[in-house]
Amino acid sequence: MCGRYTQTGKFDNLLKLLCVTRKPPLTPRYNIAPSQMVACVRHAPDDNQRECVMLKWGLIPSWAENPSIGNTLINARGETVTEKPSFRNSVRTQRCLVLADGFYEWKQEGTAKQPYYIRFKDHRPFVFAGLWERWEKAEPAIQSCTIITTTPNALMQPLYRRMPVMLHSEASHVWLDPSLRDHALLQRFFQPMESDEMEAHPVSPLVNNPRNDTPTCIIPV
Repeated sequence: MCGRYTQTGKFDNLLKLLCVTRKPPLTPRYNIAPSQMVACVRHAPDDNQRECVMLKWGLIPSWAENPSIGNTLINARGETVTEKPSFRNSVRTQRCLVLADGFYEWKQEGTAKQPYYIRFKDHRPFVFAGLWERWEKAEPAIQSCTIITTTPNALMQPLYRRMPVMLHSEASHVWLDPSLRDHALLQRFFQPMESDEMEAHPVSPLVNNPRNDTPTCIIPV
């Protein structure tokens, strides 16, 4: 599961590499939580240009009767994402990239859970593979997203049994390609990132409360 992450750095270079033509103002965020608005890259529905937009984290399928379903759909398992009714339409036609530069996971240590912060060793920004949807039973319509997860790499295995799908730049371009609809090819994206590029360190339990959104959240303890 990926239930918290960060967006602390400057993303201008990454967005340029992704050929993004439009973007909102981005401010540093140290403790992003489900149901919040998060920055994602996608093909704009109206003109097919790549844009960076704010989407609600927690996917609400277009057919859902109640938007509260989004609270349970913050992640989509890569192994079944092409089969599940909540995701199979989006994975064919509405894929996105979720901007990030680190994420949190909680390791069970005795009776307590210790939060860890995970990122690339060089602290570079990256993207998660994501899906987006538009729910039109509200005014205005709600646009939402989910983060795809996969099995853990060697770094993540001691922490938790899942990790988010992180994409290199070349894979990111292919992921956004609207002509890609083959399920077998899509499954190739759902592999764990190489662990030798990554690092993890324990952080303060301040991160347990999403109201705490400060640089202290990522400082090693």
